[in-house]
Amino acid sequence: MTDSQNNSDTTSVEPSLVKRLKSPPQCSMLRMIVVGVLGGVIIWGGLNMGMEYTNRSDFCMSCHEMTIPFEELKKTVHYKNRSGTTVQCADCHVASSKTPTDYIFKSFQKIMAARDVVGHIKGTVDTPEKYDAHRLEMAKRVWDRMKERDSKECRNCHNFATMDPEKQKDRSVVKHEGAIEDGKTCIDCHKGIAHKAVHQLLEQEQGAAKTEG
Repeated sequence: MTDSQNNSDTTSVEPSLVKRLKSPPQCSMLRMIVVGVLGGVIIWGGLNMGMEYTNRSDFCMSCHEMTIPFEELKKTVHYKNRSGTTVQCADCHVASSKTPTDYIFKSFQKIMAARDVVGHIKGTVDTPEKYDAHRLEMAKRVWDRMKERDSKECRNCHNFATMDPEKQKDRSVVKHEGAIEDGKTCIDCHKGIAHKAVHQLLEQEQGAAKTEG
């Protein structure tokens, strides 16, 4: 085929394509809108259903090493108390989706959870001994993330503005007033309240670092 024939074919195709894009059939455009809306609803609904399904504690427990922290949670006031309220794994470890930015963060957390799948396959923390060996490292990762988000996972249930000081212990009132004044966030003071306490190990680590420095 000669160059002139190639140029002729290209010239004939381009105007035809541009013409169709500029003047699409009305029925075709309507069909595209309907299909696009329905497709968007199905995709969005499917993604949200998938997220909610994987947020269930039963799903978390499908990896047997997660039974270790869950059994610890069951012994705390966050799981069983006089008011009957309880929290599940996702309440603290996955952001709520009350705002668009929360949903983005929630999606990011799901992507990062792929690391847990790798850890499960490799058996990184599949025994209590291995879990304890990595406990401080995992806790620090969660504490740092919560501090960056101003403990939003905590604030979904607890809020300074709606706390009743008259129903709190005097020590708690003083601590909370000081936290507000100093701009502290929940996780600064409330480490180790849902699982085995390891914040003292962090203090020891920080003390050792200061000594070496």
